Amino acid sequence: MITPASEPKGALTIRTLAMPADTNPAGDIFGGWVLSQMDIAGSIAAHERVKGRTVTVAVEAMTFIAPVKVGDVLCIYTTVERVGNTSITVAMEAWARRNRLDDRVKVTEGRFVYVSIGEDGAKRPIPPEA
Repeated sequence: MITPASEPKGALTIRTLAMPADTNPAGDIFGGWVLSQMDIAGSIAAHERVKGRTVTVAVEAMTFIAPVKVGDVLCIYTTVERVGNTSITVAMEAWARRNRLDDRVKVTEGRFVYVSIGEDGAKRPIPPEA
């Protein structure tokens, strides 16, 4: 659900610059590029919590709120919402800093599910928080 917010929720996990090569014919950044950046941020948050490898198994929600433009700095904030036996759910908000200034606008939010795996690729239990 989209909720108006003036401040991002979660920990700043990645920041990246939207480049011309990532645009559609209308000049907006492709939604798939934004989704990819969110998956990277979510996997960083999941990896830090699980202390090991994770793989993406589901995108439970993804809502595009406003376009991302060339030159925007895309900032993705993550919050671990749920930790199960082998899976972890990470909520994310993507905010764009327009013209690389402090003017921020929430552009996307989503919830991704990751599974903890061992070096053999099989599911492994998530250790308790230290």
